Amino acid sequence: MSVRRTPSEPGRTPAPKAAPLSAPPFDPELSAVLAAMGPEPWEPVTPDNLAVRQERDATARPRPTAEDLRADGRFEVTEFRVPGPPDGPDVTLVSARPAGLSGPLPLLYYMHGGAMIMGNAWSVLPRILREWALPLELAVISVEYRLAPQAQYPAPLEDCYAGLVWAAAHATGLGIDPDRIVIGGKSAGGGLAAALALLARDRGGPAPIGQLLLCPMLDDRNATFSSRQMSGLGLWDLTSNATAWKALLGDRYGAAGLAPYAAPARATDLSGLPPAYIEVGSAEMFRDEDVAYANGIWQAGGQAELHVWPGAYHGFDGLAPRAALSQDARDARTRWLRRLLAQSGPGNGTG
Repeated sequence: MSVRRTPSEPGRTPAPKAAPLSAPPFDPELSAVLAAMGPEPWEPVTPDNLAVRQERDATARPRPTAEDLRADGRFEVTEFRVPGPPDGPDVTLVSARPAGLSGPLPLLYYMHGGAMIMGNAWSVLPRILREWALPLELAVISVEYRLAPQAQYPAPLEDCYAGLVWAAAHATGLGIDPDRIVIGGKSAGGGLAAALALLARDRGGPAPIGQLLLCPMLDDRNATFSSRQMSGLGLWDLTSNATAWKALLGDRYGAAGLAPYAAPARATDLSGLPPAYIEVGSAEMFRDEDVAYANGIWQAGGQAELHVWPGAYHGFDGLAPRAALSQDARDARTRWLRRLLAQSGPGNGTG
């Protein structure tokens, strides 16, 4: 069951005045998890409460140490401070790989979520290491990029690009294969991964073999049908999304001629990109922009695997990891990664 916020609910920003739109219902298991969370997580992010929400996130989000991530010796974990973009600070990269594996490993270069305004490079790693690094025998680098509004576009993307260039240039020392790099991320991190693929293509930088885009945040204009249809529903809606994009772009928010590296949905040329895995929920505001991005890749002659999970809201698998739909989504991502790595491996003529 989908639950819509209304202006009569205390402590919540009223939804924009518009004719109500029918919305896809939430998957029953996912809906039950939302109901059990209580009212507080439903509060939209606004310019007025942004600083408080950032402070709350920094306090509440688990940030494991390198020792925690080593998990009693199962993983080798190192933190690097590497040169950042021109005129920018150094960038922190958290590098991790299963212990005891010899030879260069494929690399998942990962950008964390958090709407460009929250999150960190450490908290996403336990799950990534457990679900992908171990079974697929790959290395992972998670990027600690600067957050908005303290750092606006292009700072976060340039941090990610600088880290990617450094990792590819130091592949031998890192024990990774520079010809088998997958870039990926979730939500804001998925948007950064899409932008990074565009930027690397246009700058002639490292060439990823794939891009893993999980419910990516791609469009600052908030003009799709799903952005209005899902307003006031789920944990991330039109109000919160507009706040995040304004924090990132400042006066450039919604402007004509905005660079596609700032908002990949603005791109008019999606040719020459690595194969993409794109997933989104049918019951979240990013649905239409993500489906359109996959379609744009196909129309440009590229490869994209698109999954629209029925009844899924934004971030569903993190909130309800035991739900059947979440398990299906994790399995599909892993299968795509396994196929991609097999196709690029030694002896197949592409590696």
